[in-house]
Amino acid sequence: MTDTATPPSARPSRAAKCLVWDLDQTLWRGTLLEGGGKELAPGVERIVHELDQRGILQSVASKNDHDTAWPRLEALAMADYFLHPQICWDPKARSIKTIAESLGIGLDSVAFIDDQPLERDEVAVLLPEVRVIDATELPTLLERPEFTPQFVTHESHRRRSMYRADIERKAAEDHFEGTRDAFLATLNMRMKIRRARQDDLLRARELTIRTNQLNTSGRTYSYAELTEFAASPDHLLLVAELEDRYGSSGTIGLTLIDTAAQEWTIRLLIMSCRVLTRGVGTVLLGHILRRARRNEVRLRAIFVPTDRNKQMFVTYRFAGFRQLSEHAGSILLEHELTRIAAHPTYIELSDEDEVFA
Repeated sequence: MTDTATPPSARPSRAAKCLVWDLDQTLWRGTLLEGGGKELAPGVERIVHELDQRGILQSVASKNDHDTAWPRLEALAMADYFLHPQICWDPKARSIKTIAESLGIGLDSVAFIDDQPLERDEVAVLLPEVRVIDATELPTLLERPEFTPQFVTHESHRRRSMYRADIERKAAEDHFEGTRDAFLATLNMRMKIRRARQDDLLRARELTIRTNQLNTSGRTYSYAELTEFAASPDHLLLVAELEDRYGSSGTIGLTLIDTAAQEWTIRLLIMSCRVLTRGVGTVLLGHILRRARRNEVRLRAIFVPTDRNKQMFVTYRFAGFRQLSEHAGSILLEHELTRIAAHPTYIELSDEDEVFA
């Protein structure tokens, strides 16, 4: 099978993962402190709902009094849509940066909409990675390519609720008295690793598009290519699912492995940034190591550096891979498979192929 993945340089502009709204004269009519904010701006309710269904997160950066503005958002049935809202008197650029950090996403996947040229210009200068949108463009916002994912999956519809569960976990951890491992043990995490099925492939493609930091290749694969890999006897396409006492996190990991008779090569390894802090980042890689050892093959990995994924190279090296060579922008690594760390005891691991020792 020919690997025809699209390299990063050939990708279209990156999709927006979060739209940050201004409030006055943008989300709602008028200025709150002057008696406005009693009704949404035309089309806003439909836009907010549709973006939510497409899996695009939303938040607020507004210079307003929080205790006045938030009840108004609740009265307009909008409050539940907004994650980590920043309603305060801080500069908008600072608020947007706080939102991105809280969500664990890059600034280059954030868009900001505001009616004030001064606010837009400030954000454009201080955060040049952020897409800045004039509120007059609201009528065509849903048609913009960054807000129009090629596929909308079941997990897209649930993305906001999964992030809300993350907020609940973080709050529980902040109030937990004990070690981090002790807290993680209270989550009752269960991870399942299995071969990708047909109904996994839309989410698999979404992971290759949306995951930039924890992605060993920076490449994206089409739905047709993933379908072919999933059916190929010469490849192993695996997905990892995670759930805990707060609910399902959905499909959070993906790997593509060339499985020649004597040598396996990891071409792609992806982990969702949302679950990184829960200590699950090395579990999928550990599974691959054990699986290769059980099949008595040599295991190699190809790492393609980008401006975002250095952490995955560190993950490979920490897991015991050594660098063999570097050519044409790709690094070839190999693992001896003699020493493989056990997965964390606070994660219950299962595999439909039953290959775990």
